Amino acid sequence: MTTRPAPWPGDVLPGAAGPLPLRSAPPDGPADDEAVRWRLDAAVGAVDAPDVVFALSRHGRRTVRCGGTAPLPPVHRADLRYEIGSASKTFTGLLLARLTQSGVLSGGEPAAALLDPGRPASRDPVTLAHLITHTSGLPALPADFFLRALPSWRSNPYAGYPAGRVIDAFLRYRPRHRPGTRWRYSNFAVSVLGHALAAVTATPWEDLLTAHVLGPLRLGEVALHAEGPGTDATGHRRDGATPTPPLAVGGFQAAGAVRATPHDLLTFLEAHLDPSASPLAGALRAVRRPVLRRGLGHRHLHTVAWFQHPTDRGPMYFHCGATLGQQAFLGFHPGTGTALAAVCTRRFRARDAFVPTAYALLAE
Repeated sequence: MTTRPAPWPGDVLPGAAGPLPLRSAPPDGPADDEAVRWRLDAAVGAVDAPDVVFALSRHGRRTVRCGGTAPLPPVHRADLRYEIGSASKTFTGLLLARLTQSGVLSGGEPAAALLDPGRPASRDPVTLAHLITHTSGLPALPADFFLRALPSWRSNPYAGYPAGRVIDAFLRYRPRHRPGTRWRYSNFAVSVLGHALAAVTATPWEDLLTAHVLGPLRLGEVALHAEGPGTDATGHRRDGATPTPPLAVGGFQAAGAVRATPHDLLTFLEAHLDPSASPLAGALRAVRRPVLRRGLGHRHLHTVAWFQHPTDRGPMYFHCGATLGQQAFLGFHPGTGTALAAVCTRRFRARDAFVPTAYALLAE
């Protein structure tokens, strides 16, 4: 059960947070930098994948270390774009916060009314805030998704499910529980949010994200489509040897379409560490504020876009992502002035070391 019937992007959960944590003092100098390089090399070595990149920023000092089991690609690993899968939702959450901060819309608007204006109002509508906080009651994926995806299950299962089907599936769905009362992680819900934002602004999703997030943050190497092997990293199946085709997300763009270089991911995360100088300052502060507790004893804390965990140096924020051939971990820790973007090109397996290694590195 969640603790709020209608979470609102950027609201502070009572009793969950005070002022935003301050960044700690900068590191001492070269000796500290050497320790960071050593630690990143150890993290890269702990991950068994064809390509591995750990990119870390401490107080604005960037360190990027690469490795992997595959031969060196023609383009440096740190300069390639990687699929970040569900970590794309952090971009969508920031976009929603930006639009609410600028007065374009509010988190309490019913999504169905935006997607189908002539539709009769529901007594307990699914709002935009429900969609981004995974409290809409929608399942992880539409009921008919799996049947349509079966022919391309091992290559591109999302490609055959276009935007129109996502919207229709949402408008037909009847939640079992009142929106806002239960937490259930849902690619379906965040995808619907993307279509609702595009509808209310009369702007295609890619243009909307570019105008309000990518452009203001100067994320010039972020894309929503693959361009080719000279630009995009190649993913691999669980065996670590069989290449996978570039991800095509169909109508699920808002939930998983982002691909980016490690450097642009660090730029994105650094903006969250210190929003004060950013044109998106208000939205960046909003997505750091807790809005939701869930789980046994309500121990799990969420913001609009991030999972938040406590540490002895204050809260850290993170989100993972995985596709059929790649994995990503994005996180930032204001108390230590640290941002971490980690990527690898092997599909997730049982006892995979990638996420635990990245999480432990950020939590240090």
